[in-house]
Amino acid sequence: MRRKFYRPRNHESSPFFKVVRDHFEEFERVYPERFQARYGFWRPVIRSSIDKFLKCGDPKEGFARVRCPDCGEYFLAFSCRQRSCCPSCDQKRSLLLAHRLKDEVLADVPHRQWVFTIPKRLRVYFRYDREVLGKLCRAAYDTVRDVYGLEVDGDCGVPAMVGAVQTFGDLIHWHSHIHAIVAEGVFTGSGHFVHIPCIWLHRATEIWQNKVFDLLLDACKIDHEVVANMRGWKYSGFSVDFSVCIKAGDHASMQRLVEYIALCPFSLGRMIMLSGDGKVFYRAGNPGCIRFPKTGDKELTSGIPRNYEVFDPLDFLAEVTQHIPNKGEHQIRYYGWYSNKNRGLAGKKERPVVLAGMPEPDTAFRLKCRMTWAALIKCVYEVDPLKCPKCGGEMKIVAFIEEKLVVEKILRHCNLWREYIPRPPPSAKPPPEPVGSETLDYGFFEQNCA
Repeated sequence: MRRKFYRPRNHESSPFFKVVRDHFEEFERVYPERFQARYGFWRPVIRSSIDKFLKCGDPKEGFARVRCPDCGEYFLAFSCRQRSCCPSCDQKRSLLLAHRLKDEVLADVPHRQWVFTIPKRLRVYFRYDREVLGKLCRAAYDTVRDVYGLEVDGDCGVPAMVGAVQTFGDLIHWHSHIHAIVAEGVFTGSGHFVHIPCIWLHRATEIWQNKVFDLLLDACKIDHEVVANMRGWKYSGFSVDFSVCIKAGDHASMQRLVEYIALCPFSLGRMIMLSGDGKVFYRAGNPGCIRFPKTGDKELTSGIPRNYEVFDPLDFLAEVTQHIPNKGEHQIRYYGWYSNKNRGLAGKKERPVVLAGMPEPDTAFRLKCRMTWAALIKCVYEVDPLKCPKCGGEMKIVAFIEEKLVVEKILRHCNLWREYIPRPPPSAKPPPEPVGSETLDYGFFEQNCA
């Protein structure tokens, strides 16, 4: 059997890196006149996040020295740890979140995934005012609390929920909604769990609709006339789904669920650079079963299913960067029995007494620190990054190099220092024409989606 070894990724070879490297400067320059009306004012966090993303995996920003006793050593560059613009760092973050929830937060009881969605007409308010996204997550918890309050006395128990704010749809468009992990029941003051396996779906949808209307009315985003008009719709556009159930002790399913609710807005595996004009072809999550019409077939061309999108590079950057959260903006929130306050009070009650001279017990922070880079790599790739790819021996991290002068000295000594050559400023170009069905090469799409 062939042995598997970890190979560090080539950050600069990814299609997203190439789009950012070649087009971000122009995107920032034309943003006010071309994108501001649709995506809102330019947010400084976009520039800072992209700058750090471009340096992700660059040894000039610091590295770890990993040594094999027989084959020598190599350098492992640091990651950027940016949210919603670096798929690699988002994957690591989701793994850390899954381990933290399993070890510190979630009780060993059945859980359900609740998905709260709102109609398209209301999503625009959350795009322009990101502060209300947190309030939308709170409205989702209030819905869970009221739904369970209808099943039992509202004063008898407290629900437990971990909510995740997601702002993207399958094709990276703006789609503000809430994913939540909710215990299938409530907890009493003494910590006893009351299982509630069945609730009424239509009640949850009605309560959720009322909570969102109240939220937007209080924020002065809509008025009562808009509410009255939307209540008259045959299909409201509000939905609550809790069909996914995870049994107690099913840690593998919970791991997958946490990774799903904390995933990056876009996937490198679904992103293809079109040759020639440089446009970006982005596939939907499951395009393999879709049949694309031929260019000359007029009857089928008018009914193309929306399972892919072809972006101009600047339009693609606009869609991706709108999902970058502001600094300090929480995307994972804890409510009820899982709230930070409640867990803090429970931790104080269970805190053991430590006598002088005795070693301190492991704290949650210490356990989290043990989730090292190597352990995360094992979770993602099922290979040990500390196994030497040449001899298979055990390697060790011997040092972390962070000082700029020391980094440059070592890299120059090893002939690994690369001088940065600034790119010339982009030339002023008129906005590209919209991509029409007559310009799409459907044979190319069929080949890449087969």
